[in-house]
Amino acid sequence: MPSSVVNSYIYFPETEILRIIYQSGAVYDYLKVPLSISEKFREARSKGQFLNNVIKRRYRFIKVS
Repeated sequence: MPSSVVNSYIYFPETEILRIIYQSGAVYDYLKVPLSISEKFREARSKGQFLNNVIKRRYRFIKVS
């Protein structure tokens, strides 16, 4: 099911960065996200809800663009 919040995402296991590309076009890197969390995000029925309730509350982020 397409997300109204998340356009796409990429996980970089070597650096534990989860890059989220939002529907708005904004790109954020969430830092030190474990592989297990990125897999749960991938499997989440609602990407936006998982992002808000789990990732944003636990992990620092930087705006890429």
